[in-house]
Amino acid sequence: MDALPVTSGELLCLASSLAVSGLFYYLHRKKAKALARIQDAPKLQVDDGLPDLLSATSGQCLHYVALEGLVLPAKAALSSQHHEKLQGVIQKLVLKEHRLIWNSLARSWNESERVVSEQVYTVPFALASPSAEAVTQVSVESPLQAARLPLETVYEHFQHPTHGFKDLISHYLSGEKPKGLLETEEMLQVGASLTGIGELALHPDGTLHLQPPSDGSDYFLHLGDWQTLLAEMESVSSFWKGAAVLCGLTGMAVILYALCRAYQQRRHKQEQEEQRRQFEALWGNGDTVTESGEGAAEDTCIICLTRPRECVLLCCGHVCCCFRCYKALPSHTCPICRSPIDRVVPLYQA
Repeated sequence: MDALPVTSGELLCLASSLAVSGLFYYLHRKKAKALARIQDAPKLQVDDGLPDLLSATSGQCLHYVALEGLVLPAKAALSSQHHEKLQGVIQKLVLKEHRLIWNSLARSWNESERVVSEQVYTVPFALASPSAEAVTQVSVESPLQAARLPLETVYEHFQHPTHGFKDLISHYLSGEKPKGLLETEEMLQVGASLTGIGELALHPDGTLHLQPPSDGSDYFLHLGDWQTLLAEMESVSSFWKGAAVLCGLTGMAVILYALCRAYQQRRHKQEQEEQRRQFEALWGNGDTVTESGEGAAEDTCIICLTRPRECVLLCCGHVCCCFRCYKALPSHTCPICRSPIDRVVPLYQA
């Protein structure tokens, strides 16, 4: 039974490329489904006609809509810790430590970071109409469950540490060198234009609420309009699609390479078999022994010294051995000049 045409390394590469390609395709399909769902969702703006629209629908609910409005706090807004006049409804404070780690394999310092502290604060807020005459507001529920928080960086400061001579020596001995602390503050500011994509419901008390979809679809809160969100998701979906195609092509290349190598090996075996049949047809079963004598010794195989010389070794052209000894050569080189043997042809003597 012939061995598999692929090596263990090629089989591992093939399995890895197909697995990663499947993962990337799954991410692409997931983004593509969310993209199609957003494209089909009704596009609304906060205005005084929303309560009448929801009252006319079954269950007083629209299961998936894209709603645009301005951010207004329902209670007291959050104040920025670094800007006195800046207020928001979501605040995120992050402190990260940046370090340099010595990579002995690459012989260089690699940068790494870790989150020292992360704090998120929220207050209830709603979406209002840009028009001053409209009084309708839509309360935004569970904003932290959104696929991505719609935050803007309002403060960023990097603190460089001071190192003494002893600190520098300990850093080089330990292989870790502190680079500094990065402090950032992100906020969803009051008055920002926000697009919420989720379930819009009219409660019995007459209030409107935008909440995560009950069917498990993605819940989005995005700064700007829905077209911008759509363009970003299309870009991400195309990236995952391209990555899946690239990994798939890598797997196909491994398969084609293995098939080409198997074809070349099979062709080489067929050529060897054809050579064997030619020699057997020429010399019978190959058991002919040369007669004793000075003239016979000149045509004797230089390896076994019994059978006649039957092979022409190419490309060097030496005629020095019989076919059996040629097959038994430990290396595929000429026993006279040590040149590589490309092919061998039978020697016909008149």
